[in-house]
Amino acid sequence: MKFTEILTPDNIRQGMVYSSKKTMFESIGRMVESKIAESEFPSSQCFAGLFNREKLGCTGLGNGVAMPRAKLPVGDKAIAIFLQLSEPLDYDALDKRDVDLIFVTLIPEGMCSQYISVLEEFSQRLTDKSLCKQLRAAQSADEIWQIFEYADKAFEQQNEQQSQQQNQTEQTE
Repeated sequence: MKFTEILTPDNIRQGMVYSSKKTMFESIGRMVESKIAESEFPSSQCFAGLFNREKLGCTGLGNGVAMPRAKLPVGDKAIAIFLQLSEPLDYDALDKRDVDLIFVTLIPEGMCSQYISVLEEFSQRLTDKSLCKQLRAAQSADEIWQIFEYADKAFEQQNEQQSQQQNQTEQTE
């Protein structure tokens, strides 16, 4: 799956500053509330979902990247929010490194099992040092969006090449 299938340009924030993980989750809740009717998913419920998931284990991926996630009680499509922080945030990550790149995923409750492999794939791609370097250097939300579009195209090309190699191997056997 592509980043740009669940992330939209209007869900990208560049140069954000938060004093704590809690204030960041509250801010994310307000962003989500503006996308989904408040009666269906109030910001407090989004905050609670992110916060409670974090209690189960830190969603820091290492290398200054985190991928917090929560379940959406409504909807049929996952939502992503990307935050580039201007000042790294203490995130209690296993590698003890502060976090400055956050890729939030919110998945409809009935679709969680369908997204397990997607979350694993995203977490691997988000820790790519080249991608992280580009995302950190981005000066605008538009630039971040272009980086994700480029990363998706490169990933797609890589998958096509692997598929072609696999087909060639199968044909020669």
